[in-house]
Amino acid sequence: MNSLRLLALLASAVLFLTGCTTVPETGRRQVLLVSADQEAQMGLEAFTQIKQEENVSHNAMLNDRVERVGRRIAASVGRDLPNAKWEFVVFESEELNAFALPGGKVGVYTGLLYLAETDDELAAVMGHEIAHVTSRHSGERMSHQMIAVGATALSEVAMEAKDVDSDKRNIVRAALGVGTSVGVMLPFSRLHESEADAVGLRFAAGAGYDPRAAVTFWQRMMKANEGRARPPEWLSTHPSNETRIRKLSELAPQYLPLYEEAKKRIEAAESGEAPPPLAQREIGTP
Repeated sequence: MNSLRLLALLASAVLFLTGCTTVPETGRRQVLLVSADQEAQMGLEAFTQIKQEENVSHNAMLNDRVERVGRRIAASVGRDLPNAKWEFVVFESEELNAFALPGGKVGVYTGLLYLAETDDELAAVMGHEIAHVTSRHSGERMSHQMIAVGATALSEVAMEAKDVDSDKRNIVRAALGVGTSVGVMLPFSRLHESEADAVGLRFAAGAGYDPRAAVTFWQRMMKANEGRARPPEWLSTHPSNETRIRKLSELAPQYLPLYEEAKKRIEAAESGEAPPPLAQREIGTP
């Protein structure tokens, strides 16, 4: 049996037996073979280890900035996340990166903090990371890996039953490995990144951060990475910077009304005035 066909059949069987969940903000269907509790526990264990192995920053100003922006965005999610125990940590590194783990564990490197000139730009990044958590992307990736492992095991059983010679077995193994990576894992990784961009931008706007700042941040990120070799988009875990900037440029105007409303509520709360009522209109789904 063709290895890719075997993988597709196994994925279909899993879907049939387990059913699907959906990402609330986008309505996208997803397969999750691990529980939210299991995800959160793995995220906690991994984050504890990272804090022991990497250099945690004690810069009060940077930590306050990340905590302030992160908490404000997490509060704008708009739904309960009982498995999320939010923790925001700054790590000393020139790396232009941030990451999120299940259970609400978010790390930001100082290199990225210095690149993000405003809180609005930082909010675009932290909204993205928080969206990874709320959309359960880690659990979905683990589920895909479990399906891939199952497909590999089934192919081995099938080849053993048919007494396939070793050379042909190696060809099937290689085809299954490449097909799984290029045809399944990498496209889903890029999908998760694009979904986190869109959902995170919505969260950031709802927290009173200007969604247009996501475009300026990624333009600055693209300039900072000039000259670095990058694989073609179809072989990458992330969309290209050009693709990202184009999509964010299209999304930002959609979230301006949400940003303006949130900004007014925050300003009213800070001044002690009664906040204006929310406009009764539906914000488009990315």
